[in-house]
Amino acid sequence: MSENSNTATNRRELLAMTLGGAALATLATTQANAGAKISQKSVAYQDSPKGESRCDNCKLFEAPNQCKNVEGPIAAAGWCRLWRKA
Repeated sequence: MSENSNTATNRRELLAMTLGGAALATLATTQANAGAKISQKSVAYQDSPKGESRCDNCKLFEAPNQCKNVEGPIAAAGWCRLWRKA
C-alpha cells in the first residue's frame, strides 16, 4: 500500500472513532434527559480503573455506587467510556 492509502485509512478510522464517540455521548445525554440509563455493556463498563480514570473521580458518579447515566450498581474504582474528570 502507498503512504497516501495508509493516510486515508487512518483518517477514515479516526473519523469513525470520533463520530462513534459523539454518537455515544449524544445517546447518553438524550437517555439521561429522558430519565433512562445506558447499559453497562454499551459503554464498556469495567469494575476496575483505567489508569487514573475511576468512577469516583468522574462527574457522573453518585456515591456510593451509582452513575447518572449508566444503569445498575457500579464500583467506585470502575470505569466506562463516559468518564469525565470531576
